Amino acid sequence: MPPPAGPPGLVIAAPRSGSGKTTLTLGLIAALRRRGRIVQPYKCGPDYIDPAFHTAAAGRPAFNLDSWAMRRGRLDRLLQAGQGADIAIAEGAMGLFDGTAEGACGDGSSADIAAATGWPVVLVLDVSGQTATAAAVALGCDRFRAGVRVAGAILNRISSDRHQALVEAGFVRAGIPVLGALRSRPAIALPERHLGLVQAEEDPELAARIAALADLVEREVDVAAVEAVAQPCAVAGHIEGSDGLPPPGQRIALARDAAFSFVYPHLVSGWRAAGAEIVPFSPLADEPPDPTCDVVWLPGGYPELHAGRLAAATRFKAGLAAFAASNPVHGECGGYMVLGAGLVDAGGYRHAMTGLLGLETSFAARKLHLGYRVARLFHPVPGLVGVLRGHEFHYASILAQPDPPLAEVTDASGRPVAETGARRGHVTGTFFHMIDAV
Repeated sequence: MPPPAGPPGLVIAAPRSGSGKTTLTLGLIAALRRRGRIVQPYKCGPDYIDPAFHTAAAGRPAFNLDSWAMRRGRLDRLLQAGQGADIAIAEGAMGLFDGTAEGACGDGSSADIAAATGWPVVLVLDVSGQTATAAAVALGCDRFRAGVRVAGAILNRISSDRHQALVEAGFVRAGIPVLGALRSRPAIALPERHLGLVQAEEDPELAARIAALADLVEREVDVAAVEAVAQPCAVAGHIEGSDGLPPPGQRIALARDAAFSFVYPHLVSGWRAAGAEIVPFSPLADEPPDPTCDVVWLPGGYPELHAGRLAAATRFKAGLAAFAASNPVHGECGGYMVLGAGLVDAGGYRHAMTGLLGLETSFAARKLHLGYRVARLFHPVPGLVGVLRGHEFHYASILAQPDPPLAEVTDASGRPVAETGARRGHVTGTFFHMIDAV
């Protein structure tokens, strides 16, 4: 007998980035919790910042759903993680239909997740400078792809009662319900930096911000009507066996602090489910990894904001070097940079890193590196098996990458990229964050 599907749910999406999806999603999750609902949050696409906010709002771990990088079986497993919840809320990424070349089971768009789950879309529209055109955009989104249905709209950045009336008249003509209308309030915006929102764990006012967003949603959104459009989740078939991503060790020393926080929740959850023990440590607190662990994993984050402290963390650097002499150490993006020889900050000052790899990186001349990645490893790495799918997002420039490459890396269209990762002895690193294996 197949396992039960996850809870009924919906996708919060928009025609483009910057429409207010995250603000609305956090407020809606918190408002539903106030009503006693258990909410399972999800984030469409490769984002490791928003899920931490979702987790804070829901009081329950959030997971990514990524049709380009994840196999359908992994998506189904993550959807089943919502069992026991009353409703699932999935926040979209970019515009509803924005994706890339075909990947594991789709193009990475939020529309893929709506189609795969059967969840309807609640469209958030920035209607500043618009009236009836907003309804035409919503109607186009509703009709653009079979299996993707817009069940209602929430209007954002309404400027006046007259503006709201003119916009809503267009939605009456389009036959799409308006479920809420938010006025412009810059004071409630979440703080941002170059890779997105300031991390949830760094914001001492986060609980108050989420409460304020819940207040806003309760005043200006018909929460009951939004909840009512949720539909049952479609989960394909019975899921058997492992998920194909073994933990890198039985005891994993995982760097975790403000400089190392970009790790996908499904990876850590999968490691624990496979019986691995996670042993956190803080390089910023000058803590070395536990020498009794089997592997050290340095996630991405913001090492460029803490380069001076990391350079001065002598206990961390010595302990990591001693560990790497006989045990595997792997770093992703920011973790990879810290494994390198040096990091040049935005002001042009070079900070000595651990020197376990020869990599030299710089933020003095920022260059955006963004996109999905496929990696074919030249050498086995614990926890990294087969052909890997992941995502790269950083502004660092490579000044030197002298070590042998770790993998052949291509973008979503199959074009080679220069960020091949590196290896030296037991130490490996990549600029991309692994999401799944093919």
